[in-house]
Amino acid sequence: MKATEALARYLPGFRTLLDYQRAWLRDDLIAGLVVSAILVPAGMGYAEAAGLPAVTGLYSTIVPLLIYALFGPSRIMVLGPDSGLAALIAAAVLAPAGGESPERAVALGSGLALVTGVTCAVLGLTRFGFITELLSKPVRVGYTNGIALTVLITQLPKLCGFSVKANGVVEASLGFVRGAIEGKSKPEALGLGLGSLLLILGLRRVAPKVPGVLLAVVISTLVVTALEWQSRLVVVGAVPRGLPLPSLPALSADDLMQLLVAGVGIALVAFADTSVLSRTFAARNGYRVDPNRELIALGAANFTSGMFSGFPISSSSSRTPVAESAGSRTQLTGVTGAFLITMLLLVAPGLLKNLPSAALAAVVIAAALRIFDGQALLLFYRARRTDLVLALFGFSAVAFVGVIPGIAATVAVSLLDFVRRAWRPHDAVLGRAQGVKGYHDLRRYPEAKEIPGLLLYRWDAPLFFANADTFRTRVLAEVDGASCKVRWVLIAAEPITDIDSTAAEMLEELLAELATRQVDLTFAELKDPVKDRLLRYGLQRPARAPTAKGEPAQPGAPLDDTSFFPTIGVAVKAFLAQNAVEWTDWEDLPGG
Repeated sequence: MKATEALARYLPGFRTLLDYQRAWLRDDLIAGLVVSAILVPAGMGYAEAAGLPAVTGLYSTIVPLLIYALFGPSRIMVLGPDSGLAALIAAAVLAPAGGESPERAVALGSGLALVTGVTCAVLGLTRFGFITELLSKPVRVGYTNGIALTVLITQLPKLCGFSVKANGVVEASLGFVRGAIEGKSKPEALGLGLGSLLLILGLRRVAPKVPGVLLAVVISTLVVTALEWQSRLVVVGAVPRGLPLPSLPALSADDLMQLLVAGVGIALVAFADTSVLSRTFAARNGYRVDPNRELIALGAANFTSGMFSGFPISSSSSRTPVAESAGSRTQLTGVTGAFLITMLLLVAPGLLKNLPSAALAAVVIAAALRIFDGQALLLFYRARRTDLVLALFGFSAVAFVGVIPGIAATVAVSLLDFVRRAWRPHDAVLGRAQGVKGYHDLRRYPEAKEIPGLLLYRWDAPLFFANADTFRTRVLAEVDGASCKVRWVLIAAEPITDIDSTAAEMLEELLAELATRQVDLTFAELKDPVKDRLLRYGLQRPARAPTAKGEPAQPGAPLDDTSFFPTIGVAVKAFLAQNAVEWTDWEDLPGG
């Protein structure tokens, strides 16, 4: 039992196997069949875009799918060659290959995958996955919507039967419009593409359990075969037969050193892409993923890709939604896809040769429409407009600048927005409202009464360098503007989760300024770790000069436990005991 639990803990795929339900089998098998029809042409196309033989795209798909099914925390993630990595791989491989034999380029691509895999694994083992904590919901929504637009625009030319070479959404859009105006669209391709798209979307709406994607792929292939449109349309074509044996690429130490920087960069790009997609689909399907395990699984998948003559891989923002839309329930979808691609290479490499690219474009477009999250945008609009702005910024950045720069820019803007909110946080002067427990914001409870001589002030943020002066200014303004002489400033400090050295310096200055007004500064409900840190700063209370009423001077002393109270109620009782003020709490009245 202990061995089984250990395997289930470290191998999510084994856990899924233990909990597998027979009702999931049909959906997983169908989804695997559908995804394999996408993986074959996509893998071959991305391999060529990376400057490598097309068949290496299939080698980069089969074993990584199996490895991720075992190690990967996401239940439906589909790994494989990715368009976002193609340019990076080409830049790292083509120049060192120098136009030599394809074997040299394959070896460099495999070496790059090994470096990428080791980097991801090391980052996962050192728990670098915390970086995903910066990927807030607005960032994820902006990312997925930006990807949806990018995929949609880039697939439109294929839907119409022609191709466009472009970098980015703008160029792709202009290329599509230009091609349509110039009459490059082919009626046969457009008919098959639109028909497939309508079939998928229609069945998704009226009969969601019917595998519309699979039907579209099969019907379009049969139509091309029956009408002999192979010469008039772009089709997948036959794939090479056979599988490579596992081996280390024939590279020198100098080659690996040259690939190191590129491999680390690709690892970060792949993880950023994979982590966003993994968290998005986990949230939509009601489970959680460990980002460190995601890194380790991505590393293992890339390493094995390099061992089987493949190149670096990542998640797929188009194929994973296809798997979801086809009904994928577990990692068995990826295993099924790997098995079918293997059988395709060994037994029937010509099976998909008449599958039209227009139908594949329809499948990808349908998946893109599915991942677009409009409901989240409406929620942001109703609940928090700044989240809407962040999501739209992320959408625009990912779509028009690129995935990784877009994510990085949106995370940076998110952090700036957090600082902005903490810079000018909500604050309140508190009082006692009749019949209501506790102390409440006078703006929300205008009938509430303040205790004479006590300014009860709440600050709803950590105290740090950016907002320290604002805190000081607001406290002094409330003291100077009070309707009666303030004797204590009591900070309701429960929301203050941290105080940095700049804020501590400000508090010491505030103590001095309040002392000139004969006012004491005290705290209630300050968290113990924050209190301990504040005491370690050694804040010095200034000496109190003699008053006009002849009260003796009071020497200065460090801030100590006498300035802190566990609750507001205890602090109020202490204030009332030390100061002769007229105050009757409603709870002390008969029937209170």
